[in-house]
Amino acid sequence: MMCPWLARPCWSRRQGERKSGMATQEGMTGLGLRLPAASQFGCGGIGFDRVVYFLIVDLMDPTRAVTATLDGPVLAVLAQAGKPLTVGEVAAQTPRGSEIGVRRSLARLVEQGIVRATEMGRNRVHELNRDHVAAPVAVALAGLRLALWQRFRGALSGWNPRPVYACVFGSATRGDGDAQSDIDVLLVRAPVAGETDPRHQSRGLDALAGYASEFVAVPLTERQAAKWDRQVGELHDLVQGWTGNHLQVVEMSAYQWGDHRHRRTPLFGEISRDAVDVAGEASPAGSARTGAR
Repeated sequence: MMCPWLARPCWSRRQGERKSGMATQEGMTGLGLRLPAASQFGCGGIGFDRVVYFLIVDLMDPTRAVTATLDGPVLAVLAQAGKPLTVGEVAAQTPRGSEIGVRRSLARLVEQGIVRATEMGRNRVHELNRDHVAAPVAVALAGLRLALWQRFRGALSGWNPRPVYACVFGSATRGDGDAQSDIDVLLVRAPVAGETDPRHQSRGLDALAGYASEFVAVPLTERQAAKWDRQVGELHDLVQGWTGNHLQVVEMSAYQWGDHRHRRTPLFGEISRDAVDVAGEASPAGSARTGAR
């Protein structure tokens, strides 16, 4: 598969069988969500993400990997809100389901005690009961995408050689993908010894724009370049294990990335608009985002 931005093939390995089902669990929450063994939970349920990505992740609604009902996205919305919401407000923020379906889900969750309902004037508002024993699950559901970015950052921070810059972009960051969507990642490496900078063909001071990161990128030796390729291959397997989705890598040198920035290519525009940084910086000014989505 060829990238539209490069004259070289992208990584697009599709190895291994997708896993289905969940590991043996100790119990059920009553919300259509299976809980992992108690020993797997960290403080506040942080360890829950070890199980969350066992199934294929719907990039628009990651909660679908845990529960097919509306309870998952409804709880995630309430966990993120930080304030009481009406049925209409919850429905407007859930990635799937009708307002009627959301209303029924909220009624079930109120009956189970994990959601509190309060009459406020003419409206009935709902909020997460954070004292409930299953509340950490709702908080974990709300943070699935953030957990994925953190995993990328943790993995790439251990690379040697490290990326000059790396980001996730495309449907994974926009939230408009599905279970069949690839996770798109840009990996910018240091140039290989002898590699030329395409911007040398330009003239004028504007051709020097954004050179700072490339000046500090020491060229890779042949041995380091081979290790870089192995690390990229291993990242495919890691992402497959984290999410069940395939990884699509756009890989280039710091020189090539600097050229994209200089020419304001479609790839640079998409990354400036949608990307979440997971290593380094897009430019000395930092043109991509680092926030949690």
